[in-house]
Amino acid sequence: MNVVFGTFIYFLSNFHLILMCNGYIVNTDILELERKRKMDINNPYGPQLPNELPPIEPKKRNGKKRGLAGYFFSGLAGVLVGALLVWFLIPSVVTNLPSPSDSETKSNGTTQQTKQLSVDVTTDVTDAVEKASSAVVGITNIQSVTNFWSQSEATQDAGTGSGVIYKKENGKAYVITNYHVIEDAKSVEVTLADGSKAEASVVGGDIWSDLAVLAIDDTGVEAVIEFGDSDVLKQGETVIAIGNPLGLDFYGSVTTGVVSGKDRAIPVDLNGDGLEDWQSEVLQTDAAINPGNSGGALINLAGQLIGINSMKISESTVEGIGLAIPVNTAVPIIEDLEQNGKVNRPSMGITLIDLTNVPAFHQKETLKLPAEVTTGVVVDEVVEGTPAAVAGMESYDVIVEMDGEKIENTIELRKHLYNEKETGDELKVKVYRQGELVELTLLLKETTEL
Repeated sequence: MNVVFGTFIYFLSNFHLILMCNGYIVNTDILELERKRKMDINNPYGPQLPNELPPIEPKKRNGKKRGLAGYFFSGLAGVLVGALLVWFLIPSVVTNLPSPSDSETKSNGTTQQTKQLSVDVTTDVTDAVEKASSAVVGITNIQSVTNFWSQSEATQDAGTGSGVIYKKENGKAYVITNYHVIEDAKSVEVTLADGSKAEASVVGGDIWSDLAVLAIDDTGVEAVIEFGDSDVLKQGETVIAIGNPLGLDFYGSVTTGVVSGKDRAIPVDLNGDGLEDWQSEVLQTDAAINPGNSGGALINLAGQLIGINSMKISESTVEGIGLAIPVNTAVPIIEDLEQNGKVNRPSMGITLIDLTNVPAFHQKETLKLPAEVTTGVVVDEVVEGTPAAVAGMESYDVIVEMDGEKIENTIELRKHLYNEKETGDELKVKVYRQGELVELTLLLKETTEL
């Protein structure tokens, strides 16, 4: 194409010179004679030209009108010839232009094709996920429902969550999950990493810690997660959440974040009455935790389990606050659930009300409390035959101290009772009764009441 275009330019330039000279014709023979005559004049000994040769004069134009006509016709002829050349050359130029849709690049007579490179990227995160992800499973809560019209009973999926396989023993695989994931379930189904499903039995559950243990047949179970140490975690340390957010359609989703905080105390309403019943001690992370992640794994970069994803703070003004039960808190509860199907906690045998929820009138007139007593726990009811009844505790007693530790609300009372005491221990309690301070000693035992 370049050769054709260069020839075209060369032809046009020479053609233009011919047209410009058309108005004044030059005879090359006459010019040669004129040159020789001048040489003869200056050289008297040189050959002489015939005398009959007339003086040479340039041929002049025929006047103004003839010059204008020459320019006009010369220009017209140039336009016509140029148009014809363009007419014949343009199609061949267009044909040789590169197409933008071509996937090949032509350079120096060679053809180069676009290549797609495959790179195997491996990081600490991918290694940890590869190690632990197969131990994370899906949990389906199946409940009974009654048809209103036929009064027939059927089952349906009530919700899904996540779980973690932490042990294989005697032909069974054990799964840890959240209590609220399997609460009120008629049956529980576990979905493994390969998509296979297994019916699970509930070994035990604990509403206070929000933990439950399931057992399935270990056929097809390949991976078991390794426990880490949540006490040595550092703020800012990278952690990875693995679970099934929004159900099994997003099975095995992975999110990353850091440890935002340790030893966070989060108030929890267990019975749905709008009042705080307990404070869960949890890890805080900014790794995304969504509904369906509950019971899933929070792991470190070594692929070890350091927390059980439990909840998130979901408010329009809050973002990036996920919570997990530390594995060091979960291990003793898991062991109790395996052995006993429940957590053996000491009990007093009473029902409670926070003093701050009692109107000021009744604090003064009914309970007859001193003006300086503004916090504590009111005994609403004493169950017969329990440690509290045996020790002589009465309704409307106001508990203000346990084992020398000030008690301001029911959460502090439960934490002291469940975390500091065991079944068979003695518990020293100070209460206000009708304005008088009374000391009681309870011999703790396990009951169904607090």
